[in-house]
This record gives sequence, C-alpha cells and structure tokens, in this order.
Amino acid sequence: MEKRLVLAIALSLLVLLSWSALAPKPQLVDNNVVIANKSQLVTSPQKISSVVMPSVAMPPSVDFVKETVKFTQDSREITFNPVMAAIVDVVFKDGLEHHLPLKIGFLTDSNLSFKQQSVTKDSISFIYEDQNKRIIKKFIIPNNSYVIDLEIQIQNLSLSPLLLNPQLVLGRLDLSVKNTQSRYQDVFLVNQEKPRHVSAGKDFSSLDIKFIGLRDQYFCTIVEPVNMVTSAYIKKITPQESEVGLFMSETNLKPGTQIGHSFRIYLGPQDLKIIDNIKPEWTSIIRYGSFDFIDFIAQLLLQLLGFFYSLVHNWGLAIIILSIAVYFILFPLSIKQMRSMKEMQILQPKIEALRKELKDNPQKLNKEIMELYKEHKVNPLGGCLPLLLQMPIFFALYQALIRSVALRGAHFLWIKDLSSPDKAVVFKNSIPFLGNQVNILPILMAIGMFVQQKISMAKATGEAAQQQQMMSIIMPIMFGVIFYQMPSGLVLYWFVNSVLMLTYQFRINSQK
Repeated sequence: MEKRLVLAIALSLLVLLSWSALAPKPQLVDNNVVIANKSQLVTSPQKISSVVMPSVAMPPSVDFVKETVKFTQDSREITFNPVMAAIVDVVFKDGLEHHLPLKIGFLTDSNLSFKQQSVTKDSISFIYEDQNKRIIKKFIIPNNSYVIDLEIQIQNLSLSPLLLNPQLVLGRLDLSVKNTQSRYQDVFLVNQEKPRHVSAGKDFSSLDIKFIGLRDQYFCTIVEPVNMVTSAYIKKITPQESEVGLFMSETNLKPGTQIGHSFRIYLGPQDLKIIDNIKPEWTSIIRYGSFDFIDFIAQLLLQLLGFFYSLVHNWGLAIIILSIAVYFILFPLSIKQMRSMKEMQILQPKIEALRKELKDNPQKLNKEIMELYKEHKVNPLGGCLPLLLQMPIFFALYQALIRSVALRGAHFLWIKDLSSPDKAVVFKNSIPFLGNQVNILPILMAIGMFVQQKISMAKATGEAAQQQQMMSIIMPIMFGVIFYQMPSGLVLYWFVNSVLMLTYQFRINSQK
C-alpha cells in the first residue's frame, strides 16, 4: 500500500510540475472586484480627444529597430523609441544580461510623432507640438537607482478647450510560445482592496488603482500614479500579445493652460530587500506560486537560504545546509518511516501465509491483516508522512529557485546556474531522451534511490518482494525523469536529503 502511495505522489508531482510549466496562469480576481465597462475603458472615441489616446494598431511609419536611442547607466541600458517617446527594451547588466522588452513602455499616444528634446546624465525628454497643443515627456533616471520619475505636461495652445482622457501604456507583452518568459509574465495591481496578480492573457479592467506592475521571471516594472485617480486595464491586441495600461481622469483643458501627470516607476529586479527599501508596499509584487501557503513557505525558505548564504557565502552550500536542516526537523518522522518499513518486512511472511490461507475470502483477509497490524502496532501508511510533508517544501523551493534573482547564475562545483539544470555536458546536437545536455545530479539521485530501494527490500519475501523489485526499478527512473530538467538547486536539495536517508537506512538495516 505504501509503495502505491509513493507512486501516486510521484505521478501527482509529474502532473503538477507539467501543469506549472505549460498551463496559463489563473486570473486571481475576487468576485467583489469592481470591473469597469470595457467600452468605457478601451473604446470611447466620441468622448476622448486624440491628444493622448493611443490607438490599438501601431502606425506603419514607426520603425522600432532603426529609430532608437540608448540611455546607458552602470546597472542597465534603456532603449527608447524617440518618435513615440516610449521604452522599447531594458537590459540589466548584472553579469547575466537580462532583457525586459516592454515594446512600447510608458507610451501616451502612438499617433503622435515626438522629437528628442534633451538628454542629461540622469534624464531624457521628448516633445511633441502642433498648432493646438504641446506635450513634453520627461524621464528622470538617476544612476545606480531603480526608480524613475516620469513627468508628462500637456499645454493647450489653441483658443478652444481640449477634452483629455489620458492613457499610459505600461507595455505590450509577448505571450507566444517562442517567448521563454511568457509563462512567468503576469500583471500585478493594487486598488483599495488587496494586492492581486492577474493573468496577462485575458481582458481585464479595474477602477481606483494605487499602483500596477508587470513582471517576468526575474525583473519587473511598477508604476504608481502621483496624486491622481487611475483605472487599469489588460487588453488582448492579438492572440499572442496583450497591452497593459492606465487611464487617468477625464480633463477639460482650458485655452492657454496646462496640466501635468507624474508617475513613480520601479524598473529593476524582483529583489525583496531592494524593493522594500524603496517602498515596502511594492514588495507584494514578489509572489512564488499561485497559492498563498506555497508563497509563504517559499518566502520562508529564501529567508533561511539567505541566512545560510551569509554564513558560507555560497548558494550551493546554503542549499545543502537547508536540506540537512529540513532533514533533522523531520528526523523523528523519518525514523518512524524506516522502522515502519522494517516492521512491515518482518510481518510479510505472516501476511503471505494469510493470503494463501484466505485467498477465497478477501473480506476476512483484509480483517486479519488489519488485526495483525494492530497487534504489532504497525501503521502501513505511517512511513509516508515525511514524504507528504516534503511535498509543500519541494513545490515552494521549486518556485523560489526558478524566480530568485540571487540564485540566478549562482555557481557550485560544475554547476554554472543553480536556477537551471546542471548541464554538466552540453552537445552540439540533440540526442534521444537527454536532449543536447547531460545533467549529472538527477542521474546520481536516481542511482541513490535505486540503492535505497534495494537496501529497504533486503529482507522482503514472497509477493511483496516481487512488488518491491519492480518498484526499485520504476521509482528511480520515474523520479530521474521528473527531476531531469528541474533547477539544479532543487535537485541538489533532494539529492542531499536522499543521501541522508540512505545513510540512516544502512544503520537501521544493520540493527538486529
């Protein structure tokens, strides 16, 4: 029975991880969220001036590749499209260059043709002017800071009032399969209720937004309007592209007057300490997994890993210490698991005898087996509790490792990146089952599981021995396949745990 449960857990693990990798993220929205009328938020041309209202289609005259201006700093390089006064791409220079393509980040109107006005060491501004209006967009970008201030000024140069319903496009997200970051992208927003993460692949709108953000695997942008009421929206532009933005309050601008809109922007890594130092409320953009308890465990594990790292200054060693710590926390249950397995093996001859004697009376057979368990104080499922308790830790650590900026590019032994497979050997061409790389840690882990299975079934007899013989082959192969493409840090954690279990299994079996 215990082997069947372990097999069920392994299959569940495979299904859940496959779902995590392939399925779109759910839209985490409460039923009491105020959803604005889409026709009001997205399409109301009769009420909105063309001054700052972006159209859905990009004007064909704009060339995003050729017409660019690069704003380079120590920690990042921001590429602007000067014609649209928008950010096309951000490259974070942290040793492992990471692109955060916004395509049209902080765009106000795709129909306006801006000109670059001025550039200083910590700012860049763009201007648009015709006979009716003047629009100035200024990005204040201090060096060695992830905070950007965006100031937009609109001046009415005409003799008639201008009706404005300003909109700010945060960016357009590529949701296609070819984009490796698409599975990690979501939209984060905070209104008067609680923070929420929303799928970027669905139309959505919400009123009275305090701030909103976009994120991928490691980096994010957060936009907070300054002293103004805004509404947020997500709109599918194509099946593979979504636009995310804000609407400001409608304004009737009198002749000869001007209005200004200010935004505070975070453009940097999803690092809890960095964001917390800027504004603690923004840290809620950092979320690991779709469930609160998984997110809580992941946050706790990262705090522990950070503490261990401060002691040993190596993330691989920190993961090993974490695995040892979790092992000893669950050690009493592990002892119970192994002793339960040993007692089950001792009872196997009696159980086999009962099966032969009562093979034609299954109800009595089950009753006699349960009486036998009760007499010898054996719980057939008692050995599975440590494995079940490891599952939330496993899923939380998986989410933490694949999203943690600190672990990105962290080295350990032959491993060059603990947040990805260990890639001990990389081939030019792909080979069956292995792809174009050989990952050693999952293979070592599978071998360790095979040895442990063999040791645990050393005294098994009869039908149970045959079942365990089969499981000793199936389980290591299954876990090896499941773990093969997982982050090497996660495999390292499980491998160390398996070695500790194997060591104690030797000790248990040596006792008479």
